[in-house]
Amino acid sequence: MTEGTTSAAEAGDTLTRLEQEGEIAADYLEGLLDIADLDGDIDMDVEADRAAVSIISDSGSRDLQKLVGRDGEVLEALQELTRLAVHRETGDRSRLMLDIAGFRAKKRTELAELGAKAADEVKSTGEPVRLDPMTPFERKVVHDAVAAAGLRSESEGEEPQRFVVVLPA
Repeated sequence: MTEGTTSAAEAGDTLTRLEQEGEIAADYLEGLLDIADLDGDIDMDVEADRAAVSIISDSGSRDLQKLVGRDGEVLEALQELTRLAVHRETGDRSRLMLDIAGFRAKKRTELAELGAKAADEVKSTGEPVRLDPMTPFERKVVHDAVAAAGLRSESEGEEPQRFVVVLPA
């Protein structure tokens, strides 16, 4: 067996495993929606080597906002519960990402803009820029935006006060 064949097989196995995580998560979340008597459709995908599950609503209902909570706090908790449900079924730790009513997608866009602006400021002043504390998801988006701008960044501090510092080149 050639090295390329092994890699293709491993990639297929990974995709199958991530799709299974998405299916388990979708079943778990559908049960939660039924219990809470909320309408929403489940969308599953694989993005950046992790399962991605979204709860969306065609009606534009504010009901799903209850599952997002203030600043995404309820969403974060539901994501952890969903990861635990996947872990219970598979025995493997899940890095699944959950989005509800487009909250994370919108947040990702805002954070990418924040990272780009911080990088521009560092380029013009030559001084490091410290951002406000963020969740791991938020920091990852900012780090990616800073790297895309050609600079580097680091996370400093302890959870939940961990923050990003954008550094000069």
